[in-house]
Amino acid sequence: MNLFSASIHPLVRAQSLMSVRAAQDVHTSLNHSAKKFLISTERLFWKTNKTQTSIDAVFGNMPAKKKQSKISKAEKARLKKEEEERRLKEEEEARLIAEKENQERLEREQREEEEQLRLELKDRERREDELNELRHILERNQKKVNMWKDAVREKVEWERYMICDGCPNPAVQPELNTFITLWKEDPEVDIQVVLEQCALALRLTEDLELLLSIVTEPEVIKVYQDILQSLQSLMHTKHLMAAEEILRSAKKCADIDTGNMQMIKRDDNITLCLWANLNKNPRLVFKGFHFEEVGMSFELPKQLALSDISVRILHTRYDHLSYLSLRTQTQNKRRAAAEEAEAAAKALIEMKDREVEDEELKKEDDGGESAQQEKEDLQSHKSSEGKKRRVSVRSAKKRKQRSLMKKELGDHSESHLEGVISSEEAEDLDTKSAVEEPSAESYIVDLHQYTPLGGVYYFDVFRLTPQSLTINGWELTEILDTGLQDFPYPSEQPQSSESDKQEDASTYSSPPVGVTVVLPESVNFIQEPQVARWDPVEQHWRTDCITETSYNSETRCISIKMDSFYAFTLLQETHLHMPFQAWELRPRGLDSATLTITTPFTQVSISVQGNLCMLHMDQTPGLNHVLDKWMSLPVLQVAMRRAGVNIFVNEYSDKYVAVSAKDPLIEHAVYEQMALVSSTFAFSQSQWNAKCGEEHIVFQACEHREEGPVPEEAWSLYLLGAQRSQRLKMTETSDTFSPELAENSEFHSTFLHMLIDVVSPTGKARLNHDHYLLADTVQTLLCSTRLLTFS
Repeated sequence: MNLFSASIHPLVRAQSLMSVRAAQDVHTSLNHSAKKFLISTERLFWKTNKTQTSIDAVFGNMPAKKKQSKISKAEKARLKKEEEERRLKEEEEARLIAEKENQERLEREQREEEEQLRLELKDRERREDELNELRHILERNQKKVNMWKDAVREKVEWERYMICDGCPNPAVQPELNTFITLWKEDPEVDIQVVLEQCALALRLTEDLELLLSIVTEPEVIKVYQDILQSLQSLMHTKHLMAAEEILRSAKKCADIDTGNMQMIKRDDNITLCLWANLNKNPRLVFKGFHFEEVGMSFELPKQLALSDISVRILHTRYDHLSYLSLRTQTQNKRRAAAEEAEAAAKALIEMKDREVEDEELKKEDDGGESAQQEKEDLQSHKSSEGKKRRVSVRSAKKRKQRSLMKKELGDHSESHLEGVISSEEAEDLDTKSAVEEPSAESYIVDLHQYTPLGGVYYFDVFRLTPQSLTINGWELTEILDTGLQDFPYPSEQPQSSESDKQEDASTYSSPPVGVTVVLPESVNFIQEPQVARWDPVEQHWRTDCITETSYNSETRCISIKMDSFYAFTLLQETHLHMPFQAWELRPRGLDSATLTITTPFTQVSISVQGNLCMLHMDQTPGLNHVLDKWMSLPVLQVAMRRAGVNIFVNEYSDKYVAVSAKDPLIEHAVYEQMALVSSTFAFSQSQWNAKCGEEHIVFQACEHREEGPVPEEAWSLYLLGAQRSQRLKMTETSDTFSPELAENSEFHSTFLHMLIDVVSPTGKARLNHDHYLLADTVQTLLCSTRLLTFS
């Protein structure tokens, strides 16, 4: 029976295992009908297994479960051995594959290094030739530009000489001095003549400002600045003399309804509003007057409405005051920068000396040095403990003093004691607030951060000029040598009795004066303008003494109240349009290109044709005097700044705008080479420019000759540095930045030669064409906007 059981058991078990495996395979692959067959097969297997277990239990000397476990262990050992052999085999295969891949990687890296070395050696061999060729092209273009400018200057001077209109040449100092002297001695005060003379002087000041932006010699700059200031001061004096002449005959021009005189005179440069208080009726409190024709009005307090005064609102569309403050602030900034650099150099020298001393001290005994350090730490600890002790002693003294006062005064004086203590605390708070109160300098307007727009509004009050009298047919007029005299407001009131003060307390107060103006149509105010007044003593724009400001965006009216009469202006942030969100420089023909800049508020396009530029903008009402008109780049820059569309940077702009700092020499060299090929290649910003460091510049470029936008797939990325330029393999939409060189590309020492490698024959013919005026204008435009840094 044991032999029978031993012979049957393996067979039945093998059949059972085969049935289970077959059932599992069939269960996963057959359809619904096959699953029924699987269930019956599984039932047969369990019956067979049960039968075998019973036989083993009857005929065998050992339990069936124990024999199964012994066979299962042997099977597990065999499977484990096979699994180990398979794992070792797989590991060996993986090791061989890894070794092969590593060998291929090393061979590939070696080939890349050899190719990189070959390209670097090739670039090094031709570096001097490429740099010399670029230098020769730049010098040749600059020489042609200088010759063209000299010819234009001679032509302008000849045309000015042939006109013979009495207008002096702004570049000739004797002619300007003669003009200023003769005009100062001219007794003519008629308003129309004065306006014509001021218009001529204004053209001279604009020419002088352009000359100042070009001249570099300090002596010449000083001469031009003095002449400019003399002209501006003389224009202001002539305006006062003309207003005085009008006010002398105020009674003749009095209004029938109000009994007062009001008059408006204006031209393209100024708007003059005059009002004379002739009808002083104490029963009628005058509130102000509205010059409806020009959108200006003012409000006066009662004591001024009852005084012999005249009010002038002079709006000049030019600004001759900010220049004085800006010059002072620029000098102060440069002086501070020089002092800072000197202090940094001095600190560096001291640090080096200290390092030398430390090295000498190291040679001494370390124990003495540590003891000295412990001594210093102990002294510092004692000092801090002493401070804490003094504070606690002071607090204890105060508490003791308070308890003694309570004992002496009694309980009924508790409230008095609390009042004394609260007064002491109030004094402490007053002292603290006095320390935290902003200084007078904090109200000074930083003209590198804010720009005055729309000109200057001179809001003045004068003593009423003596009026002419008619006696026996004779008209008598008192002429004062003092000219128009300022009426002091607020003025110190004389001492008076209590009954007089109670009669009219408002008479002895100094309420603010109000003025309302409509924003000039020639200025694009993106945000609500800020108001600043002029300080004639310190010669700065200030924001204090302005008590109330209200702005109506629909009517474009701004109303302010001030504690006295001042000249005021409207301010807007200088760098409101920066940093730029996007930019693109695209060729538009053989000798033309267009620069498009997208700012946070608008899109600005400047077309360049030779040496002329034209501004294009959408949805900008009121800028018709600037849009779609050809003008030189310096004139366009001035016009755009005055219109509130400033995209041009200055030497301090990086302090007010978050920029991607770049090496100035590399940046300037890139602008030069971009301008040389601006008639053939298009350029655009890249997001990787801010992530490649200060020593490198990244932007997109491609050859573009057709009208319309550049296809996205046409752009290529270029990496430019001080030593070489290269085209990148990556694209603008890549996940990470990689300086890997593009296929079939080489290194070049200049960006110009980098582009020559990829230009088509038609594009190369365009590059060979003479574009020196276009290149000079585009380079100036790029340097004034600094797109690679401020975007």
